[in-house]
Amino acid sequence: MGTSAVIFPGQGSQLVGMGRDIAAASVRARDVFDRANNVLGFDIAALCFDGPAERLAQTDIQQPAIFVTSIALWEAFTEAGGTPEQFSFAGGLSLGEYSALQVAGAVEFEDALRLVQRRGQLMQTAAVASPSGMVSLIGVDQAAAVALCDRAREGDVLAPANFNCRGQIVISGSRAACDRALELTNEFGCRGIALDVAGAFHSPLMEPAAEGLWPVLQETPFTQPAIAVIANVDAEYHGEASAIRRSLRNQVVSPVLWQRCIETLISGGVDRFVEVGPGRVLTGLMRKIDRKMTAVNVSTAESISGAVAALTES
Repeated sequence: MGTSAVIFPGQGSQLVGMGRDIAAASVRARDVFDRANNVLGFDIAALCFDGPAERLAQTDIQQPAIFVTSIALWEAFTEAGGTPEQFSFAGGLSLGEYSALQVAGAVEFEDALRLVQRRGQLMQTAAVASPSGMVSLIGVDQAAAVALCDRAREGDVLAPANFNCRGQIVISGSRAACDRALELTNEFGCRGIALDVAGAFHSPLMEPAAEGLWPVLQETPFTQPAIAVIANVDAEYHGEASAIRRSLRNQVVSPVLWQRCIETLISGGVDRFVEVGPGRVLTGLMRKIDRKMTAVNVSTAESISGAVAALTES
């Protein structure tokens, strides 16, 4: 019998229409959207279902929208017969780590949503305050990515932000440094793609957001997760409440070690990953990290029955 991990996506996975089909099909999913609307004070369901895309892409809306849709999908999955007990591990990419902690019982839904909403607001404010961006480097290893950042920095902020998979590293920093990095990609034997994001996430430019998030984290009740949840900042497993708070604070300004997280889970015996949330970003990354792994995607109402069957049969 295999060992399964549930994983949740982060920013960039949003799309207009996400969650509409599960809200129509699942009582529990509808309840998640209703509870979210009450917590947030506006109709997050309408933004997820109908857009507009420009508003849904803004960091302060995008983060709670993806979190709520991911949890709604999870609740629809459990309503259809899936259970937390089928998973020995959980994780999430950046924002997705909050979904993983909530599903693992480390934080209540309403508390997590308030935290995610404030995180998005703070990161949006920090991005507006400092012209900055992110560049995805394709066909590069860690040493080359660091060397490219060193060359392009020129006194500005520029550093690796996401170690997604072999050959794909995202760097983050000031707008000028990102522009210089794009000009250097040929010299370093890779391709660069400027990402459509508000700012330099997971870089020192997000320090004001981390500082603002810290008192909110301190006020948020956490308990030790019932399912082992892996942390982005060090690819180690979350422990007691104070350590969870520190890790989430540091995550705002630290690189996301996604490839290491997945490799740690695999070394712990995981051979099946179930991605729950909008889009298929993590399922795609899995193929580049380890093609031998089974990756199941739960992003629509139609996909839920197949995921439940796959886990039940195992």
